[in-house]
Amino acid sequence: TLPKIPSIMTVSRKRTSASASASSSATNTTNHTRKRAKPSTRHQKDEIQQSKSPAEFFAENQSIAGFDNPGKSLYTTLRELIENSLDACESVDVLPDIHVVIEEMSEGQFNRMRGVPDRGRGNGGGGRAVGEEREEMEYDYGGNDQENNENMENKNDGEPKSNAAKRQSSSNAANAKHNHKKDAYFLLTVRDNGCGMAHDAIPDLLGRVLSGSKYGVRQTRGKFGLGAKMALIWSKKSTGVPIRIKTSHVSADANKRKKKKRKSDSDDDDDDEEEEDDVGKNNEIVGGRKVGKIVSTCVLDIDIYKNQPRVIQHTQEPNTEQWIGTEIQVLVAGNWTTYKSRVVQYLRQLAIITPYARLEMTYSNRSDEKKGMNFKFERRSEQMPPAAREVKHHPSSVNNLLVQQLLERTNAKTLVKFLTNDLSGITPASARRLIERLGNSFEPDMDPADLDDKLVTRFVQVLRSADDLFKSPDGGCLSPLGEYNLNLGIQKVCFSCYWPFCFCNAMQCNAIRCPFNSKTRQLPPLDCTS
Repeated sequence: TLPKIPSIMTVSRKRTSASASASSSATNTTNHTRKRAKPSTRHQKDEIQQSKSPAEFFAENQSIAGFDNPGKSLYTTLRELIENSLDACESVDVLPDIHVVIEEMSEGQFNRMRGVPDRGRGNGGGGRAVGEEREEMEYDYGGNDQENNENMENKNDGEPKSNAAKRQSSSNAANAKHNHKKDAYFLLTVRDNGCGMAHDAIPDLLGRVLSGSKYGVRQTRGKFGLGAKMALIWSKKSTGVPIRIKTSHVSADANKRKKKKRKSDSDDDDDDEEEEDDVGKNNEIVGGRKVGKIVSTCVLDIDIYKNQPRVIQHTQEPNTEQWIGTEIQVLVAGNWTTYKSRVVQYLRQLAIITPYARLEMTYSNRSDEKKGMNFKFERRSEQMPPAAREVKHHPSSVNNLLVQQLLERTNAKTLVKFLTNDLSGITPASARRLIERLGNSFEPDMDPADLDDKLVTRFVQVLRSADDLFKSPDGGCLSPLGEYNLNLGIQKVCFSCYWPFCFCNAMQCNAIRCPFNSKTRQLPPLDCTS
């Protein structure tokens, strides 16, 4: 008799039952393990309350300030520094002369300038820097096409020329795409002839976020004290390099008093000496303008966790060049390829609205000198718009918090004085009529400090509803450019390449009008008398 051989179905059933028993035992083991596991204590712990400084908040949320990506960060940094220079010139009523220098460098060049150690290849070291390898690759693929073709033919002697050319073209395309997306490093230098900064005020002006001199009801380009500080924060995040400032300061009061002294013809020599002493001992006159006797140099970093400036270098030296103004130098990462057109467009638009300013931008590339470019917009007008005046809050724009702040800061002893002195558009007669509408709880001679929260709420409600008692906001506090300057700015930028305007007597000729004829599609002849 033959031995009994189990069938395939029987073996498969046994294997299936064995696997099922194994899985069930594993499941039981897992369930047993889960039962033995300690409960998670993550939700049992109390949440830790934290607070962040303004610098730390904006460093983590830099997109709020316009620093979304490296390209836009480069563009925003330029805008902030240029507009600060314009404000510095206009604050002392000086025709702006602003020079911007942009110097691009590769990663290898940045590392050599900073002394960053090279990262070697492999386990051992001794390799070249990554930046140097990319530079050589860019040079090989971006150089002369004839030399590259010869090199490819020498390397591929047994390969047809058509295949070598295809391989070279694909390599060039891949490298160009790589270079287009790659971020570089930029050394930005902005120099102006404005009022400069006081020696002791430099750290707080550029190293403390939300610290500025433009708070108040006044027409300004910036207000929150954030732009230049964000440039420093972006430099700290992208390159780790501190900002460098060189400045010579003269106060706006010194220039104003000097202008008043020029207008007065009846002053004696003794009065001139007293005026000179009153202007300041650290200033002297050069070319009819007060010039500081010292030049301050400051290398500045910022502690974002404490929102405090960290001064690395802060020195003074004699002003031998008789220069006044500010020069700010910052090294940041960015992308010039994607934002070059926006930078150029911004400068053109800025030249239109500031025809009284001289703007110049110089761009250079350390890896390729042929990519350099230079823009210059000469001054077309010497008529600057009037300075904007700071005004008081209008009654229709107040709220509870603002009124409480005004009540704490006021020097008025009566409610009538508070309404007429601390708010705009209210006369003494309208103030008394307003107090009558407030009710019996208010009196004209009561102390403003006696107003509690309930009375402040009633006070604000009546102020915002009594439009018939106040004057409308006065537009005389604004600083409009003017039709004359706007026409010159448009001609300066839009027609500078086609029509060299004559400014010998611009107010009496057609040079202040748009010269382009929309019907004939031509420009008029160059004749001031036409």
